[in-house]
Amino acid sequence: MADSRETRFAAVAALDEPTRRRLYDFVVRQPRPVSRDEAASALGLARATAAFHLDRLADAGLLDVVHERRTGRSGPGAGRPAKLYHRSRQPIEVNLPERQYELAGQLLATAVQEAEQSGQSPRILLDRHARELGTRLGAASRAAGSGEGDQPVLLRTLESHGFEPHVADTNILLGNCPFHDLAQKHTELVCGMNLCLLSGMLDGLADTGFTARLDPAPHLCCVRLAPTDVATD
Repeated sequence: MADSRETRFAAVAALDEPTRRRLYDFVVRQPRPVSRDEAASALGLARATAAFHLDRLADAGLLDVVHERRTGRSGPGAGRPAKLYHRSRQPIEVNLPERQYELAGQLLATAVQEAEQSGQSPRILLDRHARELGTRLGAASRAAGSGEGDQPVLLRTLESHGFEPHVADTNILLGNCPFHDLAQKHTELVCGMNLCLLSGMLDGLADTGFTARLDPAPHLCCVRLAPTDVATD
């Protein structure tokens, strides 16, 4: 639940241009960073063309840039370091609908590791860590968000984390489960984790007037947000 969808879509869209895609494929297959001259020579491109597309790939976050001297010389007269490109260390994933399997894996791995060390129930630890993470995400959105009342901030927060919220009467239904495939195979475990994550998010947002509750329905996330007074009746 890190980079924005727009950033990730833009990065993938950058590869739609054929020359840019050829340059990307060439760079990531090399054992060391590649210069503009090397890329241009390997693909039979003008240096200016290679430089333009390499910089576009770097701007999109697909390549990282380093500066090194390839001559082995240093000091006065050694010349300027060359601008070199290599694969970005930041992975970029695009899923439609959005999925967050890495997040689930991190929560599960943390719970199992702590359970081995402490002897506590992995399930209890998983739910605790999910709620703590949700609280941090909600608090961060509350600190950054503004608008008329809490609900717009709440909806934007849910949207930004892939839940595809929409208001139905007094409830907020979630059109997408970011953990869908896992939830299909391990329903009780993953839906419980998701409930704790969303409950924590509401805690972090503070005073939203909603409570997360399990309410599985076809084509929806297993959790819905109900008005607090109704959810606690």
